[in-house]
Amino acid sequence: MTDVIIAGAGPTGLMLACELRLHGVRVLVLEREAEPPRAVRALGLHVRSIELMDQRGLLDRFLAHGQRYPISGGFAAFAGITVPAPERLDTTHPYVLGIRQPVTDRLLAERAAELGAEVRRGRALVGLGQDERGVTVELDDGARARARYLVGCDGGRSTVRGLLGVGFPGEPAAAETLLGEMEATEEPETIAAIVGRVRETEKRFGVGRLGDDGAYRVVVPAEGVAEDRAVPPTLEDFRRRLRVFAGTDFGVHSPRWLSRFGDATRQAERYRVGRVLLAGDAAHIHPPMGGQGLNLGVQDAVNLGWKLAATVHGWAPEGLLDSYHAERHPVAADVLNNTRAQAELVSTEPGPLAVRRLLTELMGFEEVNRHLIEKITAIGVRYDLGGHHPLVGRRMPDHTLTHGRLYDHTHHARGLLLDQTGRLSAAGWTDRVDHLTDTSDTLETPAALLRPDGHIAWAGDDQHDLHTALRAWFGEPTG
Repeated sequence: MTDVIIAGAGPTGLMLACELRLHGVRVLVLEREAEPPRAVRALGLHVRSIELMDQRGLLDRFLAHGQRYPISGGFAAFAGITVPAPERLDTTHPYVLGIRQPVTDRLLAERAAELGAEVRRGRALVGLGQDERGVTVELDDGARARARYLVGCDGGRSTVRGLLGVGFPGEPAAAETLLGEMEATEEPETIAAIVGRVRETEKRFGVGRLGDDGAYRVVVPAEGVAEDRAVPPTLEDFRRRLRVFAGTDFGVHSPRWLSRFGDATRQAERYRVGRVLLAGDAAHIHPPMGGQGLNLGVQDAVNLGWKLAATVHGWAPEGLLDSYHAERHPVAADVLNNTRAQAELVSTEPGPLAVRRLLTELMGFEEVNRHLIEKITAIGVRYDLGGHHPLVGRRMPDHTLTHGRLYDHTHHARGLLLDQTGRLSAAGWTDRVDHLTDTSDTLETPAALLRPDGHIAWAGDDQHDLHTALRAWFGEPTG
């Protein structure tokens, strides 16, 4: 029996595997697809996900394969409204990292393998049962596997969620968009000019050059909602819809892959049922506005990983694993809300267009602009962890310390007591929490206790209060 089975080898499942292996948890990842998908659903990482890669020492790998873009660009802009970003965002990574999802998948798979996670491709989970000691899963070839816990990271049509019987309320897709990569015979300058004209009114339209090999990424509204979204569209579907919006099909040919996506918005009622949990698209789906989906799943994984590891190893305080739902469910609900709003704002109807013009005016105020950017990039997330200090619950951005950068000390996913007083102690928790004394005087508080996900669990200078926080988040002391 292994410790944790993860269903799904997408970004969420692979990131979770990495997080668990940092704590020595035995992990088996089951993926129904025999080969990694070619379709490029997501195009990049937002600030909070970039920070998480930096916290785990992975960012250089991603930077080597990506390109930095201004946050005010179309990928991160709220409803595609491009206005200058605020001058000083609370991060050392004030950019969007453009990196195609298959590359993100590959980099995370490589890291998971380095850490010792086992990934089995072409193995679909078709059944599950749980008891007080573990979870048994049945595979499509009749084999069985058993683990202490199971996490469903198997996408919007999650088999795990369905087998659990967890409700997935929300709204079905009312509109659908065709997405694919293909070549075109039309001149690039002509394509760019036509696309610019069409996008003045239709924000769901785009034909963008991918590189120097003549390929384009094509996005165009579909005619309706397909009965079965698992059936890919045809090249002729793209040609027909391009002619409707642009008056030409640009001579598209030689498709690399073709797909479709809808604007359904749903969220699982519960993220945990006994020893089975849900994360990523298995827990929430929403329109792709603002490019938040992949990022939301990666952030789910980092929130869950250390809590599940603590439970496996037996030192988790009461309620720690349940705090995953308590913290992440409201975050996803907010993403669903803002993507619903953005989907309305790209409508070509007079009412939404009027609201869009008004919002564009409001985004000229820095406070409004900052608020919306912090939503999309997730740096504004604050968990309700109790306490009165304004920093508690927020994530800690990177800082330059006496002993290097803060994030250089978070690579192993342990707790961290960052102490500028020089008189505090985490004795009794040294197997779970590192203690770093710093004299740089860069913090807004004398000391802070960071959880492995980088959020601040306690801030202040009182040793008794610190002990209370250590027990609440890291269990009873040893020795």
